[in-house]
Amino acid sequence: MRINFTARHYKSSPRLKEYAQNEVSRLEKFYDGIISCDIILDYQKDIQIAELNLTVYGQTLTVIEKSDDIYKSIDMAVQKMERKLKRYKEKKFQQYANNKPVV
Repeated sequence: MRINFTARHYKSSPRLKEYAQNEVSRLEKFYDGIISCDIILDYQKDIQIAELNLTVYGQTLTVIEKSDDIYKSIDMAVQKMERKLKRYKEKKFQQYANNKPVV
């Protein structure tokens, strides 16, 4: 999985970048068809925003989480993406099972 990291409106520390990349790399154990992930961290007044854009075969999954702490935002976004990936994987499995020819 290719990971792109972007920090908007501030300069992020190397520790924050490494933390975000480690958290996102955990998503590979839920679905192995992930092509790339864009991590976008934003700071607006008192709100810290974490956005994840995951590219899988033929589709892009997006999650946005806001909180007062950037680490909390990253954790919540990764948890939400885990749930989204599980639903996506189930949907793909159901489509395959429904199109499978009966012998």
